[in-house]
Amino acid sequence: MTMASPYLNVHNSANGRKWHRREASPRQVEQMVQQYDMSPLLAELLVARDVSVEEAGSFLTPSLKQYLPDPYVLKDMETAASRLAQAVEDGETIGIFGDYDVDGTTSSALLYRYFTALGIKCFVHLPDRQAEGYGPNIDAFRRLAEQGASLLLTVDCGANAHGVLGEAEKEGMEVIVLDHHGMEGGVMPPAIALVNPNRPDDLSGLTNLSAGGVVFMTLVAVNRLLRQKGFFDQYKEPNLLAWLDLVALSLVCDVMPLKGLTRVLVRQGLRVLQNFDDATAGNLGIRALAAEAGASGGAQASHFGFSVGPRINAAGRIGHARMAFDILTTDDRARATELAHRLQTLNGHRQDVEKAVLDAALSQGEAKGGRGMDTPLVVAAEGWHPGVIGIVAGRLKERFDRPAIVISFEGEEGKGSGRSISGVDLGATIAQAVAEGVIQGGGGHPMAAGLSLKKDQLAAFETYLRERLAPHIAAARAHQAFYVDGQVRLNGLTREFCDALQGAGPFGNGNPEPRFVIEDVCLAHLRVLKDKHIACSLKDKMGRTGRAIAFGCIGQPLGDLLLSVQEGGFVHLAGRVKPDDWRGGNAGQFQIEDAALVSEVPSE
Repeated sequence: MTMASPYLNVHNSANGRKWHRREASPRQVEQMVQQYDMSPLLAELLVARDVSVEEAGSFLTPSLKQYLPDPYVLKDMETAASRLAQAVEDGETIGIFGDYDVDGTTSSALLYRYFTALGIKCFVHLPDRQAEGYGPNIDAFRRLAEQGASLLLTVDCGANAHGVLGEAEKEGMEVIVLDHHGMEGGVMPPAIALVNPNRPDDLSGLTNLSAGGVVFMTLVAVNRLLRQKGFFDQYKEPNLLAWLDLVALSLVCDVMPLKGLTRVLVRQGLRVLQNFDDATAGNLGIRALAAEAGASGGAQASHFGFSVGPRINAAGRIGHARMAFDILTTDDRARATELAHRLQTLNGHRQDVEKAVLDAALSQGEAKGGRGMDTPLVVAAEGWHPGVIGIVAGRLKERFDRPAIVISFEGEEGKGSGRSISGVDLGATIAQAVAEGVIQGGGGHPMAAGLSLKKDQLAAFETYLRERLAPHIAAARAHQAFYVDGQVRLNGLTREFCDALQGAGPFGNGNPEPRFVIEDVCLAHLRVLKDKHIACSLKDKMGRTGRAIAFGCIGQPLGDLLLSVQEGGFVHLAGRVKPDDWRGGNAGQFQIEDAALVSEVPSE
């Protein structure tokens, strides 16, 4: 992993970013190697990720007991857990209102599994994305009450539902909110308890939890209370650890930073699933969806993000989230397989709808300045499917390297979804636009937001965003960098090398998968796959060879650069080392994420 190499000066790569190596103190690396007898490579990765020498042991072999705090550190948790434990003891019927995305459906499934395991009648309502929109509504609350629910829970929503919760309170409904979203204005909605690590007065520090994580903490607290009361002297105590795969799925798909408790929950959840080639452990629905996606080998966080999650989300985006909830709560293998087939078909339909919207949105994007502009991109049209506009916004953000908002109009009413670049708080800006009357409603996270507006508000909204975000976009772009962890040679592209890195995982947001640079390699046998990807062979000046692939690069700057390299031309490549499952054995390949022509790298 020596770095005295010209790639440190790469500043004009295909993606327009300078490559930076993550800093790691050589002294700390040496101490870690000696104390834990680990490889220098792994030690360097840990130090670069701010893992101290003292923390390294628990980081590599973490236990949930060590990382799990007392649930009562969360504001209102004691009240919520006491009321829920009382409901269980008294045999009350419980109503659950969950969001329609992965986090909402997994959270609802987790609660449903817990209460039904205790013999508690439980009804779940997941809203229709198009007919009901996001968040609780009083009609759904009333239907749950009519079914006999004396206690209502909202999961992955409700923290900002002041109006609906106010109506519920007037009608005598008891509501507990389990959420993790930011709260507008810091005003508490009327509920008997609101457990949310992102509420202004919560001091737990657990802001990285998804709604699924909040639900898990809540059930830990409820279980403890019921145990203290002797409830499990008569009833079997649910094994919460057996459902950690659901918690992990929610955390990864809601892109929570994999640090501290969150990382450990995901790691333990992956252990529940074990290996996808052994269909004996974990949630049947998750396994069935992974099988539809062709997942194999040990369960990885990436399987959740790229294989399982999109198929669950397809239900809420194109169909109804109930199908996703059903597959996560069934214990019938045949039923899980059947639902997985249906969700696979639905996901294919979602991809077709998404492509049509994306093609139209890309045309608008090119007409509005293309890539690298210091202004946010806003595209809009009549009739775009609202279930895919968030995905399309993410694609536009990646393609044009600037915040992107996609708006679908039905007549005069518009719904929009936005995705931002690091360093530009889109959610706060949209919330401020609402406060100033520029648009009707909206808000969200720094990196993602939703909104609603009238058609005659569109021009003023674009101007508002441009004036407020342009300076932040310029500043964020000036500090953009492509971080790499070291250098690898072609003979290091092996499965063994990949396995050596796994101790630092699971990888994802907040704990990125290691990236490496391969210097001075010649590209050969370039071929385009499925009109989207480029596969090629690599050869260095020592005659060593390897294989590489660049996914989804056709029509992108990376693909243009790779295809422009003349036979025998040399490039520097940056990316990840992956197992080569097609060849099997110890074979590996390089997944190219960026590239630079050797001739364009300046000398010292």
